[in-house]
Amino acid sequence: MAGLIAFVSLCIWVYLLSARGGFWHAGDRDDLPEDAARFVEPAHWPPVAVVIPARNEAGSIAQTVGNLCRQDYSGEFRIIVVDDQSTDGTAELARAAAVQAGAGDRLTVLSGAPLPEGWTGKLWAVRQGIELACQSHKPDWLLLTDADIAHSPDNLRQLVTRGTHDKLVLVSLMAKLRCDAWFERALIPAFVLFFQMLYPFRWVNQRGHPMAAAAGGCMLVRREALEAAGGIESIRDEIIDDCALGARMKLRGPIWLGLTERAQSVRPYDNLGEIRRMVARTAYAQLKYSPLLLLGTLLSLFLTFLAPPLMTIFASGWPRFFGLLAWIGMSVSYLPMLRFYGRSGWWAPILPAIAALYSAFTLDSAIQHARGRGGMWKGRAQAKR
Repeated sequence: MAGLIAFVSLCIWVYLLSARGGFWHAGDRDDLPEDAARFVEPAHWPPVAVVIPARNEAGSIAQTVGNLCRQDYSGEFRIIVVDDQSTDGTAELARAAAVQAGAGDRLTVLSGAPLPEGWTGKLWAVRQGIELACQSHKPDWLLLTDADIAHSPDNLRQLVTRGTHDKLVLVSLMAKLRCDAWFERALIPAFVLFFQMLYPFRWVNQRGHPMAAAAGGCMLVRREALEAAGGIESIRDEIIDDCALGARMKLRGPIWLGLTERAQSVRPYDNLGEIRRMVARTAYAQLKYSPLLLLGTLLSLFLTFLAPPLMTIFASGWPRFFGLLAWIGMSVSYLPMLRFYGRSGWWAPILPAIAALYSAFTLDSAIQHARGRGGMWKGRAQAKR
């Protein structure tokens, strides 16, 4: 039995390293020299509306709004913050940040209406922002971004350049997550690696490939394509709304998703509980709330991440050799992401322990769903029952 387990683990890693879209290369980025060389900026910059759903984001909204007000974008753009019934002064802080940036007239703060049945809070806020943006002069593009994302001054310009040059319907950036506290350094790079394992960016960006995804922190969407796809209301109850939007948009045309330094999350995950809640909010939704898929996922996580070190340490002969090869392959796959996050390569062999924690978070997601607390975010349980 040990030999079979070790052999299966090795086969899994041979497949992942050689045939899973090169997910581990961390090579799909928005700052590649070859892209800069081929892109041509549009002769006329299209109008853009930035929509930011915000619920109790006093700790980050000022930085996000300030960054967006200071974009070097030459075209017309406006910023709409949808204040989703915040109680911490989010709206006032957003207005003050825009005034401080000398762009008070560029910002509109919309007080969100009560959440109707059948919508998640974030998507309801986004829909209200888009409706406001389209009331007068409809923008060509919509930048949907979170209230905790810091944008470099050239981010909007680069997003629009890529979208117009490559005739995309969606350009999405995987915002670089904060990686300062100990638990962030230990767990965050692996979170991004696991996301890329599920949704290899090369496949997402390949025209005609069925794989589709997006990263909700920063999504530039072609408005006409979004309307043709059914609008935000077509995904109104999706917990993993970014990937759901990516899937619908790819039916309308090519999309692009990549890593970035230009959009960075400032939301802290200072302790294990914060990271657990981040993962548990969506993990069971990813499994379509299926106990069978949960069981299969936990088994596959064991074979992929836990069996290799266990075979290496406790087995002998061929099982140990196969386990060691799989563990080495696993460690190699983690190195590019560690490098992207500025972390030491010594973290790579510890990936099995990190995966064990994420397995526990996934199980916790199912438990929270069973308790009626699935998709818990900002005091709302949003998961489907």
